[in-house]
Amino acid sequence: MRDSTSATHCRTLFPVPPKKDNLFKLFLAQIRRIPRGKVATYGDIAYAAGYPGYARQVAWALHGGGSSVPWQRVVGSGGKILLTGEHGFEQRFRLEAEGVRLIGLRVDMKLHHHLFFKKRASKLKKKATRFSLTKKPAKPAAKNAKKKTTPKRRVAAKQSRRK
Repeated sequence: MRDSTSATHCRTLFPVPPKKDNLFKLFLAQIRRIPRGKVATYGDIAYAAGYPGYARQVAWALHGGGSSVPWQRVVGSGGKILLTGEHGFEQRFRLEAEGVRLIGLRVDMKLHHHLFFKKRASKLKKKATRFSLTKKPAKPAAKNAKKKTTPKRRVAAKQSRRK
């Protein structure tokens, strides 16, 4: 027997989409917004369409999207090309033709990540520059720091203790 509260709780975490076709159209519209030379992850597209957590459905939408969709601009998290075999090579070649820089099997996301929400992007850039470019000031030397002892000082200290 299922509890009705658990079903309600599940719906609040993941909203039920109105229809599969409408959901796929939303995803495909977001994919078409990605400009040449930029890439986005499956999760980014789902989030931009209003369905965070629906990254797998983005893959299904691409599967049936047709030739009018720039499918090569969608990559896995961290910029990884997830397609295997011939399709993976084709995606790589298409991205390189658009000027996207690849490091191994991953896209350089620092240079080519498309952000759907510009306000947040500017905040992230400010935060990144504030923390990464500023160097921490050197700590001043402690006043009561121990002096380096040489063998002569150690001998003198032992002799003064014996007296």
